[in-house]
Amino acid sequence: MTSEIVLAAGTLIQLALEEDLGLAGPPWLRGDVTGSACVQPGAQGRAYIEARQSGVLCGLPLVEEVFNRVRDSEELHCRLLCTDGESVASGERLVELEGSLRAILAGERTALNFLQRLSGIATASAELAALARGRVRVLDTRKTMPGWRKLEKLAVRTGGAGNHRAGLHDMYLIKENHIAAAGGIAAALDAARRHREALGRPEMAIEIEVESLMQLEEAMAAGATRIMLDNFTPPEVDSAVEMARGLAELEVSGGVRAETLETWCRAGVDMISVGAMTHSVKAFDCSLLVEGGK
Repeated sequence: MTSEIVLAAGTLIQLALEEDLGLAGPPWLRGDVTGSACVQPGAQGRAYIEARQSGVLCGLPLVEEVFNRVRDSEELHCRLLCTDGESVASGERLVELEGSLRAILAGERTALNFLQRLSGIATASAELAALARGRVRVLDTRKTMPGWRKLEKLAVRTGGAGNHRAGLHDMYLIKENHIAAAGGIAAALDAARRHREALGRPEMAIEIEVESLMQLEEAMAAGATRIMLDNFTPPEVDSAVEMARGLAELEVSGGVRAETLETWCRAGVDMISVGAMTHSVKAFDCSLLVEGGK
């Protein structure tokens, strides 16, 4: 997990540090001016990151990588007390730091930004997976922060939910605009199958989104085997499950929240996609506190 998440971060850590420390600007506008003013050169101290809520952690290796980059030639030791995927309680210490106080303060916000967002996603993912109790597959969507998709989808998996397609390149998902452009549901499905055959990628899934029971019937008549029910009401989902039983996998999408998840689980669909896991996630509450310096 450590190497996977650091690799997934790519250049994001460096970009975040440059953004916060002004490293891309002129020399006189670079660095942590407050830290430089308030902390004596060479000052040493200790600090720790503490959880302020319960939840599931994700992003700890990135915290370590941030502090490895900001320490430069100064001595700074970062010790992770927990691991990604671990459930923690409020008040629990997650990370201990010892060494250059200037380096600790310079990396504080960047480290917390990664840890708070990714742990927030992992926590939301874990809550939804627990509510589903294995009855359906809870999936994420492409509604992610630009540049953060690999990290956010990894955080979803860390929490226990699953990933939908990674992007536009690894799965066919025919939506209303594709249907309109192709000239109808049957034409769009046929075009996707022919395109897949031409690519020589028989393993790539083809899913089609429908907005009514009439469209569902049309999609099934055209041979669709994976169908997304977009903003269906609970009675409509019940009817769809009855129509598609044994013939196609069904995915519920649109406005799914924790409080409505049980309704869809009882309906008997195969998948539920939840954009809110990434696009509206609440940051995991944690803080970095300096114990003292010398």
